Amino acid sequence: MSLITLKTFDNSFEAHLLKTKLESEDIRVFLFDENLVSINPLYNVTLGGIKLKVDESQWNKAEEILTELNGNKLTNEDNQINNCPECKSEDIMYGFKSMGGTKGVFSAILSFLFMVFPIYFKAVHKCNSCGTEFK
Repeated sequence: MSLITLKTFDNSFEAHLLKTKLESEDIRVFLFDENLVSINPLYNVTLGGIKLKVDESQWNKAEEILTELNGNKLTNEDNQINNCPECKSEDIMYGFKSMGGTKGVFSAILSFLFMVFPIYFKAVHKCNSCGTEFK
């Protein structure tokens, strides 16, 4: 059996969500480096994140499911598709980790001076078309 990395993750929550979806479609899934990253998140950069791997024979089916999941548009509570406030595009990335603003710049400087993981970032939506960040 030859395993191929389908996707990498920063945290185990997102990895387990996709793992559960793929397993419900009868695809064998393995998570690599999950325990090390969960114990010490600073190892995430060194290890390359949590790797979700599938068997080479099931790669095409898993990639189709992943493409289908990524193709879904971001919606709000009323089931309406979210649009970018600037360009009205529907091509939006959710959960983008932004260090923009005064707090972000201050945090980046402190992180650089003390050689530590960034202290502050906020999760926002980001438009892939124009780069606008919004809540």
